[in-house]
Amino acid sequence: MRILLAEDDCRLGKLIEHMLIKEKIQVDWVQQGNVAFEYATYAPYDVLVLDWMLPGETGINVCDRLRKNGYQGSILMLTARDALEDRILGLDTGADDYIVKPFEFAELMARIRALARRSGLQLKEEIIQVGDLVLNRSAHTAIRGRREIQLTVREFQLLDLLVQNNGCVLSRELLLDRVWGLETEVTPNNLDAYVRLLRKKIDIPGEDVLIHNVRGVGYKLEVSHV
Repeated sequence: MRILLAEDDCRLGKLIEHMLIKEKIQVDWVQQGNVAFEYATYAPYDVLVLDWMLPGETGINVCDRLRKNGYQGSILMLTARDALEDRILGLDTGADDYIVKPFEFAELMARIRALARRSGLQLKEEIIQVGDLVLNRSAHTAIRGRREIQLTVREFQLLDLLVQNNGCVLSRELLLDRVWGLETEVTPNNLDAYVRLLRKKIDIPGEDVLIHNVRGVGYKLEVSHV
């Protein structure tokens, strides 16, 4: 199971992250709403756990934007708001469930498991293939030929963007915006370093070159025979 946790309270966030890892759950913890939106948009998760009040963009706004963009995954809201009108607003905005702070971790896990089971029934594998590279967005896997490629979250997001825009040149600015967000401190030089690491994993000697540097502009993914 893979969870995105958006919680700006460092003590609570670390505690939930630690407990989820103990349950053998893969978790990405972020502390800002806009970052949570980017992660949820470009990486597959079984459940999103969003705190209602987040800096940058509130969890309820993130939920609303994701649903308006067609997001179908399960969303659980963490909130200190227990008034009936707040619960109705959260559900009407697109949350599948909510849990009021303070809460017991056992209850949080029970709600996450229930949402994961529900989303698992609806989940369809999104598989994209370019040449002999197969990207499974729902399983978060990349396979080239007979070898499975281990990717970090950022590397997978980069590759996902390139694969979805097969044959199109994506500028460095667009890649930085889509993967790291507008407020990132990551520079174009940092991006180039990420892409070099990604290319070492994707394009090994003797295979067709897939990731191409378009000098002065950015990158594209396209089959090119060596």
